[in-house]
Amino acid sequence: MSTVVRRWSSVVSQMLVMIALCITSALAAAQPKPVVLKGGKLLTVTHGTVENGVLVMQDGKIAALGAASSIKIPKDARIIDVTGMTIYPGLIDSETHLGLTEIAAEVTTNDMVEPSDEISPQMHVYDAFHAESELIPVTRLNGITNAIVAPDNADTLPGQDSFVQLDGKSATDMLLIRDIAMPLNFTGDQRRNETWEKRKFPSTRMGLAAQLRQAFLDAQHYAQEWADYEKKKSDTSSDKDKKGPPSPPKHDLKLEALLPYLDGIKSIVLAAEGASDLETAVNLANEFHLKFVLNHISHSQPVLDYVASLKVPVIVGPIYENPKPDERYDAVYSLPAQLQKRGVQIAFASYNAHDARNLPYQAGFATAFGLPYDEALKAITLNPAQIWGVADKLGSLDVGKTANVVVANGDPLDLKTDVKQVFIEGREVPMTSRQTRLRDQYSAH
Repeated sequence: MSTVVRRWSSVVSQMLVMIALCITSALAAAQPKPVVLKGGKLLTVTHGTVENGVLVMQDGKIAALGAASSIKIPKDARIIDVTGMTIYPGLIDSETHLGLTEIAAEVTTNDMVEPSDEISPQMHVYDAFHAESELIPVTRLNGITNAIVAPDNADTLPGQDSFVQLDGKSATDMLLIRDIAMPLNFTGDQRRNETWEKRKFPSTRMGLAAQLRQAFLDAQHYAQEWADYEKKKSDTSSDKDKKGPPSPPKHDLKLEALLPYLDGIKSIVLAAEGASDLETAVNLANEFHLKFVLNHISHSQPVLDYVASLKVPVIVGPIYENPKPDERYDAVYSLPAQLQKRGVQIAFASYNAHDARNLPYQAGFATAFGLPYDEALKAITLNPAQIWGVADKLGSLDVGKTANVVVANGDPLDLKTDVKQVFIEGREVPMTSRQTRLRDQYSAH
């Protein structure tokens, strides 16, 4: 080998080594350092409380947690001293309108419901979800990191819910599960009987039930038509050659949207307030073998044993609702405790966008009326995660789960507590909102 060739080979080798070192350095720089919360009280939800704890977040997940004496802190970690603080999992709102409304009195900012048709299962929240809503940071700042976003309940079948995370570059990042469930509302508010002049079908509860029943029957018939078509398409008999290929049925988005629910793949969220409405709605769901979660049963105290016998979860709230004239003053406040005593799994919801930040206080109020503290905390963390099928990722402080973590200066259910920092997928979320910006702008003068 000539001297020139040897020299060139040596230069190439050095260049390759330098390139490899540069790539390695770039990759190391791109990898975010582990973040360690040290010295705080950990409310794990699944395995008790850890005083003077350590929580390690890395690559968007909880990498380690436990007593300070038992956790080895990575050498390159960024350590945040949270002594005196309380650390708990991000809270989950089981029904809200976040991203669908901005100013309640301004119709151009509201996308909560499509009023043209009472039966609209083909409507999808994800098509209207507005990730830039100013209400999202306001909610997030109080420790709510995830939510079920649902259409308004003015229709019996208003569309399909989405499960969102309250941080991301765009709606695509924030929409974790696009069609997670479908509301079926049977509270009486869905009747088209506002005035005698504009009254139309369905203007009675009989009409609501009949319309729902027909929709599910039509969907079953539609499914059978497609099954028959697929069977004919796969038929290899000689008659097929004579008649030609079969024609497919016409696609119907409304009926197709109902099929995953008729097949038991997804759950209906069944809303009914009073006892008689509740039984009618449940009978309808059972008629079509629908999986369901109960919702809005605030005024069903007389039939709570019946509710417990159904062995389904219940979304409770809003706990600030007034009792009916024939109810005890504490009927709504005590409902969560009454359900929990009967073995019913409960979760809280704000049913709102502007006041979704008050979710933890609903659980707090319920503790004053008999709900055990640990169960109240579960009802805004682990229980909703289990109900919505995301408990492998959210709802508690456990190794391997998504690092949606809240740092606060006190009890999460206490009105006096201030949230100091929220982490979503291990990222420090800016603790600012339109409200804080206005506060800072005008307090400076």
